[in-house]
This record gives sequence, structure tokens and C-alpha cells, in this order.
Amino acid sequence: MTDDALGRPPVHALLADGSTVRIRPVRRDDHDQLQGLYEEMSPENLRLRFFAASRRSAAMAADRACAPRHVGHRALLAETEGQVIGLAEYDTGGDSDSHTAEISIAVADGIHHRGVGTLLVEHLVSAARAAGITTFTADALSENHEVLRLFADLGLRTARRFDGPEVRCTIALDDSDSYLSAVEERGRAADIVSMEPLLRPRTVAVVGAGRKPGSVGRAVLHQLHAGGYTGRLLAVNPAAHAILGVPCHPSVTALPRTPDLAVLAVPAAAVPATAEECGKAGVRALLVVTAGLDADQAQALLAACREHGMRLVGPNCLGLSNTDPALRLDATFAAAPPRPGTAGVAVQSGGVGIALLDGMSRLGIGVSSFVSLGDKYDVSGNDLLQWWESDDRTDLALLHLESFGSPRAFSRTARRVTRRMPVLTVDAGRTEAGRRAAASHTAAAATRTMTRAALFTQAGITATRSVGELLEAAALLHAQPLPAGPRVLIVTNAGGAGVLAADACAEAGLTLPTPAPELIDDLLAVLPDGAAVGNPVDATAAVSEGQLRDCVDRIMRYGGIDAVLVALVPTAVAAATGDDLVRALTGAPGQRTKPVVAVRLEQALPVELLPTAQGGGSVPSYAEPQAAARALAHAAHRAAWLARPAGTVPELKGVETERAHAVVTAYLEVHPDGGWLDPRGCAELLDCYGIPQLPWAWADTEDGAVLAAQRLRGADGRVVMKGHWPGLLHKSAQHAVHLDLRGDSQVRAAYRDLETRFAGLLTGVVVQPLADRGIELFAGVVQDQVFGPLVLFGLGGTATEILSDHAARLAPLTDHDVHDLITAPRCAPLLFGAGGDGPVDLKGLEQLLLRLSRMASDLPQLAEADFNPVLATPGGATVLDARVRLLPRRPQDPYLRRLR
Repeated sequence: MTDDALGRPPVHALLADGSTVRIRPVRRDDHDQLQGLYEEMSPENLRLRFFAASRRSAAMAADRACAPRHVGHRALLAETEGQVIGLAEYDTGGDSDSHTAEISIAVADGIHHRGVGTLLVEHLVSAARAAGITTFTADALSENHEVLRLFADLGLRTARRFDGPEVRCTIALDDSDSYLSAVEERGRAADIVSMEPLLRPRTVAVVGAGRKPGSVGRAVLHQLHAGGYTGRLLAVNPAAHAILGVPCHPSVTALPRTPDLAVLAVPAAAVPATAEECGKAGVRALLVVTAGLDADQAQALLAACREHGMRLVGPNCLGLSNTDPALRLDATFAAAPPRPGTAGVAVQSGGVGIALLDGMSRLGIGVSSFVSLGDKYDVSGNDLLQWWESDDRTDLALLHLESFGSPRAFSRTARRVTRRMPVLTVDAGRTEAGRRAAASHTAAAATRTMTRAALFTQAGITATRSVGELLEAAALLHAQPLPAGPRVLIVTNAGGAGVLAADACAEAGLTLPTPAPELIDDLLAVLPDGAAVGNPVDATAAVSEGQLRDCVDRIMRYGGIDAVLVALVPTAVAAATGDDLVRALTGAPGQRTKPVVAVRLEQALPVELLPTAQGGGSVPSYAEPQAAARALAHAAHRAAWLARPAGTVPELKGVETERAHAVVTAYLEVHPDGGWLDPRGCAELLDCYGIPQLPWAWADTEDGAVLAAQRLRGADGRVVMKGHWPGLLHKSAQHAVHLDLRGDSQVRAAYRDLETRFAGLLTGVVVQPLADRGIELFAGVVQDQVFGPLVLFGLGGTATEILSDHAARLAPLTDHDVHDLITAPRCAPLLFGAGGDGPVDLKGLEQLLLRLSRMASDLPQLAEADFNPVLATPGGATVLDARVRLLPRRPQDPYLRRLR
């Protein structure tokens, strides 16, 4: 057992009351503070901790915690503003091979019930797992209800054994979803409390409010004052007595009341000192609109926020707002305040933020709260999702994120939130979109665009390609019910408009079913003479308002259609009769159960929401059929995601994780900078995870190659020889492969050829039997430093370089993820028998991908794995060639509670 967690740096995390605490390893110079921690405890708490109220126990406990570090022992402390408030330790008792450790916890008097002990134990659990420890044990007095409740509420399997007045607790450190959910819930609750000073401040101070028009600070102060902020508004400017009627004070420390939120609009050079002043004064949150901080200023700003427990939005941001009528907080310098409503908006780009605020206001949806994240040093999209989930006002979330701090934690949050409300994003930064992979190895094939798409797809996020498309989708998701599927029936009063709409729907991936005979008869009974009922339904220019309403209502009752798109053009016929065809959609009685969207080619705005006659509802209307079709497709995808139960990560048999770690450790001891495993190392690693491989043998002499071929020849006597040397990536491109070798003479000739052409490089050859015919596929994984392991799958062989037919999902893969991976590539029909050879072994293919995912999840050192080709046949899925690259990386717990 090795304690690889020893080198982890200190981190900050949130307590249950929203305050910030620093978690770090104990140092020798902490002895006096730790002894004081115990000496300041009440006699009763000392008795509960040590089973006796002896003051000698304090010195002994501090000695033990600060003793020279040894394998099997880990001590973490919690401190706030330099004061130690908690300690947690585990110790295996000096047994370096033990997987069980004794745990102890101490929390300062007066700090109980704030989650200090629980947070320390969570971090201790993460460190213990990294060190190979699987079980904690702890002894407690049966009357120590607080510590027993702490263990019971962790979310881990805990057993108790009573022995007189004492209780022996055994805690299994399983990496279970129940534990992740418990940690997530504790983190969510703490996060929401910490956001209160930002989004529900009772007092706001604008620091740097200028006297002259045009300054950012003055603009923010104006928005707050003019917007009717209901809390106490203060300003800091040493050169003014009042600005815009708001009294000014010379400094933060001179304010008559400590603000919950301070808006900093001071020069970049003054930001760190101002933040420190705010922290010492007790300010709980900062909004820094200042731009242009250099690296040192940025570090000092964040350090001040962490040291004093302040949450931070920005720097370099547009501001934030909360339109709650009871608060009316508009701390932005946008030209116009956001309209109150139900959409939560978080952006990194101020320009995008202004566009979204304008768009949501114009549509009439409005905004519940808006946060411009700017450079995003602290508060992130994850924080905002959790806020909107609990604020009782938000029913639609809009995100524009250019970067992710913890994508896997974001994904878990988003998966939960998207079950409650639509979450939409603009997929920004698609710099590699449309670029073909120029190499067959996984890292080259995996683009950042592909990684982001995998994150959004798995989390159920509606990803759009522009602000305009986001507004189009938001209008539909806000105003209409979700479609049960992708089947759309088009109704039009002009044939040409119907054709354009049909093309748009087909291009968006929607289906246009032919109406059943009973629906045709039903519609012809209400439409004017000359109408043609197909898909589109051409109601002709003679259709009246009433006829169109009856037509749409009858389609609503038909089970074979999921949505209706009505494409309308203005006609003289309707004008002459006084018919308002739009009113046929907005004036219908009752609640429609399927989405209805309008397309009006003459419409000036790209998308509008047309209010219904009953009030409270609306119908989205688009100027282009492509926009309507895109919005319907997004709604159909969301409905399909919601209809599918949450996936599970299947249990796998025959996985030898410890052996795999040993293979990796042994390689990195010899190659400390990492590199590509040789064929024997690759084969052993795949064998640890039960990944099927074609039989093979290694040879580094001509005679050895002949013997290997004799041993491996199949019924037809043919073998394959592949050259190998460190760093070789593209065997085919280097012509380092000989196929279809028959007899010893051909094997000898092939070996001599490789030995001659690659003299000085060749270290040996791999000999394999010639594989059966089948479909050549590609499977691989690349370890992204930010997003974690990404699994790729698609068409393999040499075609992978040309066609780039790949799909991707982030590990660990669930059963649903694996199904999506297999069905997403363009080659998927071949796997199901479209080529005429019958379906391949889909279960075997699923197992291969799941085992690859497990390997990537277990081994953070696995930088890249490339299986190409994987031969898929009706009898199985087998790796014919594998390459694995390792790097010296430490394991990271993406779900550990910590601030960035």
C-alpha cells in the first residue's frame, strides 16, 4: 500500500453555513495550535473524545498528529483565518499492507453543527482510497450521538458493534453512487447558503463609484438606485459626499453597516488591497467588474476571498441581477435592466449576456437571475444551476460557458437539474468543428468539440450553436409541451412554404409521416375544397380561420403525430374575409397537449412568442422554417432524454484492478516520464480487464518468429507479422506490417525485410494468426486533464483516418452511454446487419467498451489507449492491435468538495 495522497495541496471548501474553511495536511509546526484545540475543549467533550477528561490527552494527541509522516498515517486539519478548528486522522497501525485504518475526529468547541467533521472525513476518505485503504474503523462512546450521527449520515455502509459503553463502527469506503449523492447533497446545500450574499444581499456597497458619468462604478450604482433595490445601498468614494443621491464614505471600514455584497469597480492595481479590506470588514461576497488584472493581482484577489470566506463573481464581468420583486437587485452596467421572469442566465461573455438579456426580455420570458461570470475565478455555472434548482422562481436555465473548472461535478449537477427544467447552452469555442482527424491514435481523433458534445449529451443539456438558436429553442421549451417523439405534421396555406418547412424538418432529423387514412378523411371534412392532405397538408389560400383551427385541433387528437408546424403566408383572400390565421393558433380553446409552432416568412423578428387568447400561454412563431425545425428537434431530444431512465454503470466480472495498478507502477518506475507500453505490457493490461485479444506472440529473432508462427497458425496456415519499436504509432503508414504469410520461408523473409528496413529501430515483432473476416472498428480512450477520460468508438482500420466516423462519451460509461456509442457512428447500420452478413456480437462489443471505460476510470496514468482495429463478428469483438500510453499522473477525486 502506498499513500499517494501525501502530496496533495491545501484546498478550500464550504461548510454547511456557507462559510469557507481550508483543508490541509498537518505540519510539525501545528503542534501548539492542535494542543490548544484540545485544551480549549470542555471537560465533557474531552471525555467523549478520549473516553476520559485528562488534560494530558491534549499533548499526546498533538504529538501523534504532528509526528514524522509515515506510510499508513494521514492527518488533515481544518482552519479558518489561520485558526485551527478541526482535525481528522487515520492510521493503519504501522502495517503498510493493511487495507483497514483507525479514524479519529476532533472539532473545536463552538464550531459544532457546521459540518467541519463531515467535511474532514470526506477528504480523509478520498485520501484513504487513493492509498488503497478500503475500510475505516472507529471507537466511540455510545452516548457520543454527534459522532455516531456523522458516521451514519456519510452515505457509506456503516456497521456498529456495541461493547458495554463503547461502540465499534466499521465504515466501508465503497465508491458508491449513494455516497456521491450524499456528498453532492451536502455540497449543494452549502453552496446555496454561500450564494445568498451574492444574489439576496441585504446591503450592497459599490466601491469605486465615480462622480463623472461614464465610469463603470457609477453605472452600477445608477442601476441599483434607479432599479429600486429594496436593501440598503452604500457607496465608497473618498472624494465625494454623495453620488446619485447615495451617501458616500471614504473606505469600506468607514461604512455604517457591513455590506453582504461589495461591488468593486476600482483600478486593477487596487483590487487586491480593496478585497483584503472587504474581507477584514466582514463582507461576505464580492462582485468584481474590474478588468485587466495581471497574474499576481488575480492570485492576491482570490487569496483574499479564500482567506476571509468571501464568494467571488468575476473579475472582468458585466455584473449580476436578481429580479425578485421583493429585492429588485440590478448590479450590472447593461444598457437596460432585465425584465423579471423565469429564466436563469449565466454567461462568461458580457456581450453574450447583453444579447441574452435583450432576447429573453423581448420574448417576454424574462429573467429570474442573471450572473456574468467573467473570468470565473470562483462562482461557476455549477453554482448557478444549484441556485436555480432551489430558488422557486426559475424554470429555464441558459448558460454560455467558455471553460469548465470541474466538468464531472458539473455533469452530475446538470443531470439532476435537467430532470426538473430545461438547461440550454451555447456551445462556445468550437474551434475544431468540422476538422477531420489526421491520425488514427485516440488523442488526435478526440477534439475539444467532441468532448464538450459528450458532456452536454450525457448531462441532458440542450446544446445550440449560436445565441439565436438558443433563443429559438428557449421560446419553444418555455411556451409549449414537449413532443412525445420526432414526428411532425406540417400544415400550410401555401405549397411553397410547406416544401421549405418539409426540407427544414428533414434536415433537422425530424420525421414527416404520411397521415393515416382516418386522419386524411377527418381533415378533408373540415378543409376547403382543393385541399391536399399529405405531409405537408396544403390547406390552400382559401382556408379560413375556423377551418385552420379545426384542422390543428383534429391533428392534436391523432396519436401518430407528435408536433404540428403551421407555415403561413399573408394572402389577399384572408384579408378580404377578415380571417386571422394566426388567431387560429393562439385563440384555440383548451390546453393543447402537443407542441404547435408557427412559421411566418414575413415576420420581422427571428422568433416571437404570440400570446394566446386565454392568457398565460403563447405560441412560438419563427421567421424561418429552419429555426422552427431546429427548435422542435431540440424539444424532441429533450423529451427522449427525459423518457429514458438514468443509466447505471454495470458491474464487471474478472477485473483485476490491483494487478493493473502494479503493471502501471512497474512501467513508470522504469520510464518516469511515461511513454507507450510495449506489446507485452499492453496485452497484460488488457488482460487485467478481460478485454478480448487475438492470440499473439513476441519474437526478437528470425527463428523466434518462425516458432511463433508455427504455434499460432490457424487452419489455413496464415499469419500476420507487425514490426515494433518504441514510439511507433502508424504501422501501416510505415509499412511495418506483413499480411497473409504462409509457411516458414515467408515468415523468415518478412522478418528479414523488417530487420533490414528498420535497422537500429526494430526491437521485435508481433506474430498473430490471420484474423477472420469482419467489420473493423476503432475503440479508444484519451484522458483529458479537465474533462477526465473520454471513450471514442467508430469505424476502424485505415478508414478511421479518412472518414473520422467516431462517437464519444465521457467515462465511466453507463449502459445507456454504451448503447449510444454503438448506435451513433454512421457505420452503425453495418453492426446491426445492414451489410447482409447479419448483426455482430453487440453484447460482446458493449462489454469491450465498458471494460475500456473501467480501465480508463481506474488508471489516471492512462493518458491514451488505442484499439485499432477491433474486429467485430457475429461470434465476438476482438482487439487485433492495441497501443497504450502512460503518464505519471496522480489520481484526482472529481467529486471531492472543494472550491476551485
